[in-house]
Order: sequence, then structure tokens, then C-alpha cells
Amino acid sequence: MSEEVKKFKVTIDGQTTEVDPGTSILEAARQIGGKSVPPAMCYYKPLEGSGGRCRTCLVEVSKGSEADPRPMPKLVASCRTTVMDGMEIKNSTSERVLDAREGVTEFLLINHPLDCPVCDQAGECHLQDLGYVHGLEETRTEFTRRTFEPEDIGPYIKLNMNRCILCARCVLAANQLTEEREHGILFRGDHAEISTYLNKALENDFIGNVIDVCPVGALTDRTSRFASRVWFTKPMNAHCECDKCSGKAVLWMKGEEIIRVTARKDQFDEVQDWICNDCRFHKKDLKLWTVEGPRHIDRHSVISLNHYEKPENMISMLNNPDAKELSPKDEEKSRKGIDENFLLM
Repeated sequence: MSEEVKKFKVTIDGQTTEVDPGTSILEAARQIGGKSVPPAMCYYKPLEGSGGRCRTCLVEVSKGSEADPRPMPKLVASCRTTVMDGMEIKNSTSERVLDAREGVTEFLLINHPLDCPVCDQAGECHLQDLGYVHGLEETRTEFTRRTFEPEDIGPYIKLNMNRCILCARCVLAANQLTEEREHGILFRGDHAEISTYLNKALENDFIGNVIDVCPVGALTDRTSRFASRVWFTKPMNAHCECDKCSGKAVLWMKGEEIIRVTARKDQFDEVQDWICNDCRFHKKDLKLWTVEGPRHIDRHSVISLNHYEKPENMISMLNNPDAKELSPKDEEKSRKGIDENFLLM
């Protein structure tokens, strides 16, 4: 009979949980949930070797462990630092962490263009969310931004290198999902860029998944480019018969039209089941899918504007303690009142 592994007690922002030895601080924070979870632009649990590049997940370790309670002198990357028994960590409650996160966000936005109004990723972009919370009103850099021309790296994928933050998620996904990787990071330092070898096209059966893992709008779907803003579409869980993948996907629909198809993601926006190119790019006919129902979208973003289906018995956390959530009937009355006032103007 195997011995039971002793779990480590970890406290993050005053909340304690028990995790297995070897668990990273970030995964321990995700187990707690809420504001204790640091943002992550490069870490992606399904991809082995991800993390440690963007530095947005920095946290303060105020107590190393029960055996050695001394605090760590510097902020650490939570995705690359494993927990110790009795460790105490500060994330959203640390001024040092918030100040460092603002600095990291400023660095990520130094070369990133402010083209959210024309970017297909707007509304579900992690850098957009990060910039809204921690970004500055204007840049302080005096240097010229790096600029690149948009590039088609295959029949289905558009690369906008201007928006890339070099998180390397797409490279890791191609390494682990395809037999032969055909793109990577070229050059070094401020000359580094994602590109293919001599403009080679990316045509592997699962290469479309690099679009889903990209946290910004650097890699987008050419088949749905500029078709619709994401908050005007309705995501529906659906499945189909496929001999290459699980066939489980999300259909982003506008009326009866399928605008785009993506893989299903969990609450941390990480892919649950990879899908093939046939399901993603070619099956845009509703007859090819069995629709299961609306998919709940829970993001602090404009993507949640249309109030998609909520889980039963879900308690809404309101930022204003004096506010109250409108019932559907009250919301309809309010909307009619706004329309009538608009007509009288």
C-alpha cells in the first residue's frame, strides 16, 4: 500500500489551500480563484515548458516556509516557482506586485500598436484586459516602434508581428501538436520576431490551434477576418463527427451563420481539447454540427456585454455595494425608457 503524499499548506492573499508538492504558485492561486490569481500572458498549462517569459505573474513571497520563514528578497514568477509548506504569498494585496505589474504592462505595450478598433482579438485579448487595469494613459518611450507588414503564413493564418509580445506559445503548440514545426523565433533581443523559414506556409492538420493559444491579436483566423466583432456573435457549444480530433468546438454565430470556430476553453482561457483544421476552417455549415447549447462566457471584458447564459444559482458579485441587479422585466422597462428618451431628443 502506497504512502499518502503529504500536502503543502499555502496562503495567498490571506486565503489558505492545500496542494501537492511540486505545484507552482500560479496553479495554487488558481485553486483558490478570484483576485488571488495572477495574470499570465505566456504560461499555458497544456503546453509543456511554457511560462517564465512575460513576467506579468510576479508575486511577493512574504514567508518562505514553516522551516524557513524569511521572505524572498525579490518578486518571483509564480508560474515558475514551486510552493513550500507554510508559504505565504501576496498578489493583489502587495503594492510592490502592482507597481511591478504596471511596469511590465508598459514594457509589453512599448511596441504594441493601439489598433484594438480594427483587431479581431479585441474583446477577448488578455493584453487589452491587462492594459485596462495596469496600463498608462500614454507611452513614455522616445524610441520609434518596431513595425512589420502583415504576413500570410499559410492559407488560414494571418500574422501581425506588430502585436506580438513573444510569449512563444504558438511555437510550443506547434512543437507539441505537429510533427514538424515550420515557424519559430528568429534573431535576438529587440530584433526578435516570429516567422517561418523562407516564407513557408503552415499547413499541418492541427496548426490552427496556434490562433487559440495566442493571447493577443498577432495570429488571427483569415477565414473570419473582419467578419464581425466578437461581442456581436453568440458562442454555442457544438460537436461533429471527426476522425482527426474530438470534434468538440465552440461555434461563434451571428444569426444562423457561423462566423468562426474555436476550440473549447476553460475558465483560464486554456484549450481543453485541440481541434483539427477541418473542424476549424472548413465546417462553416450549421448542418455539419450538432449544437448543444449556449456557452457561458465569464470575462471582465466587453465580450460579456450581451450577457450570455449564466449557470444556475450563480451569485453576481457587484462592484457597487449599493447597486442591485435588474430582473429581466426591469431591464426591459429600462431599455424602453432609454429608447423613448432618445426619440424625444
